[in-house]
Amino acid sequence: MNKHFERTGPLTELTSYPQWAQDMVADCESTKQSVLDHELWARMRDATLGFAATSSFMISIWPFIERFPGYMALNLLKTRYGRSQGDNLARRWLVRNIRVEQNHAEYWLSWAEGSGVPREAVLNSRPVHGSQVLADWCEEISSRGTLAAGIVAANYAIEGVTGEWSKPIYESSVYAESFPARIRAGSMRWLQLHAAYDDIHPWEALEIVCTLMGSSPKAAEVAHLGECVRRSYVTMRMVGDLCMQVDKSYSLVAGAAA
Repeated sequence: MNKHFERTGPLTELTSYPQWAQDMVADCESTKQSVLDHELWARMRDATLGFAATSSFMISIWPFIERFPGYMALNLLKTRYGRSQGDNLARRWLVRNIRVEQNHAEYWLSWAEGSGVPREAVLNSRPVHGSQVLADWCEEISSRGTLAAGIVAANYAIEGVTGEWSKPIYESSVYAESFPARIRAGSMRWLQLHAAYDDIHPWEALEIVCTLMGSSPKAAEVAHLGECVRRSYVTMRMVGDLCMQVDKSYSLVAGAAA
């Protein structure tokens, strides 16, 4: 029986959510950690990431950034006002945040420009082959999956892990000082938002998912949500791998030329 769930504890404490959700998060932790441990973030934090990888990252993630409001709109289409508390909660949250994500697209372009990657290159260049896996996965689950699956994949998993990898980069004085002072604040605005202001978004998404699913969903439903979370993590890690491959290939060519 899918018993009703309504959070009573603090939003940002996992124990405020049903046991099935706590178990799902724990089961996905090692996959999430593989994203957080990626070399790309450490190199960026230390301001040692080469331009080839930086350019590849900015260009290859852009389709996901640009389409992110669309994923949320696809999930919004699945809601029906008054059908359930979960539908109402999801509808209000999605409507409120779709416009916010449009601003994030502009901040991404500013980050790219500050990193030396022209806006025109981000908008018009071909991403690294295979890097479309992240954007394609989020579009697939947001258009064809359940409302809970779409939100857990994009808004809980992707936004959550992004908040965690962006925080140490934003807090790095070495990275901040790699930007000229006159453009530093604007260039780091995207990182600032995801490292600080947006840190409750994944928790809000988890609350919506738990409200939709109730306190005792079927085991198969929980397993599916967990697989969606893991796939989101894996596709983000794959993009990071591809960007680092570009960096290493460029270094080999440059070394041979020297």
